[in-house]
Amino acid sequence: MLALVGGSGFIGTRLALRLAAGEQAFSIQDKVLGTAYPELTCPVDVRDIGALRSALRGAECIVNLAAEHLDNVQPTSLYYDVNVGGAENLCAVAEELGIQRIVFTSSVAVYGFAPANTDESGEINPFHDYGKSKWQAEEVFRQWQVKDAANRSLVIVRPTVVFGEGNRGNVYNLLKQIASGRFVMLGEGTNVKSMAYVENVAAFLEFSLGFGPGIHTYNYVDKPDMDMNTLVSQVRATLGRGQGVGVRLPYSLGLLAGYGFDVLARLSGRKLPVSSLRVKKFCSTTQFASSVELTGFQAPVGLKDGLERTLRKL
Repeated sequence: MLALVGGSGFIGTRLALRLAAGEQAFSIQDKVLGTAYPELTCPVDVRDIGALRSALRGAECIVNLAAEHLDNVQPTSLYYDVNVGGAENLCAVAEELGIQRIVFTSSVAVYGFAPANTDESGEINPFHDYGKSKWQAEEVFRQWQVKDAANRSLVIVRPTVVFGEGNRGNVYNLLKQIASGRFVMLGEGTNVKSMAYVENVAAFLEFSLGFGPGIHTYNYVDKPDMDMNTLVSQVRATLGRGQGVGVRLPYSLGLLAGYGFDVLARLSGRKLPVSSLRVKKFCSTTQFASSVELTGFQAPVGLKDGLERTLRKL
């Protein structure tokens, strides 16, 4: 039995659909009751070790997808309570129940603003609490594995930005803005973005269930990478919004506007869609390399097809 902790979320739901199609038995432990498999879902918060202990009895493998991951989570201690404290609880319960396999979805955020084509050996340098907490969670899981290294299997998957149908994250917001005609390009647009289509991430998680004892760490990226000019132009053309990127503003003006929204957010107590952090992330290069291809895994959906599928569902 597989236990999908946080399995009602975006990636977890896709993984559950794949497992069901393959007739693999699984259960879902999540504080949110998802729409896909509510009958298989047990309401659990990873911060509650007692609830985890009860919900994970009978599990042979834990796939941990639970996380605080948004840019503007307040208080920031929630990143550590959920991502790190949750990892500690899962490892403690796995120890008690004799569970020897864990798959953990981490993030390329552990590298921070990394050099282009950073692979799994890249320097760990997170710049915000989300990335810091994900790295600390990885360390917790590694400590669990080395206690019985010959028998325990730990898979750490670090996806780059994940997009797909049904998501409401940064890529969705970008696509929605382009579709509405309100999008404004910031900066020169030559910065490169690595992305990952959700179906492919779920497929790799499923594939990794067969890995043996040891610590297996992989970035997950769908290639080829695109710079922002290419990505925006392709989306605009697909949506019939014309050629090129449309209106463009200098990075300095965009960043100034982001700081203005930061002030408004603090004064109003509201979470706003624009911030200086999001401007910096939008205009930075986030290009990663991966050793996934060495495992023999083949992504089921091409990146271009994934974008087109997502655009059809906007």
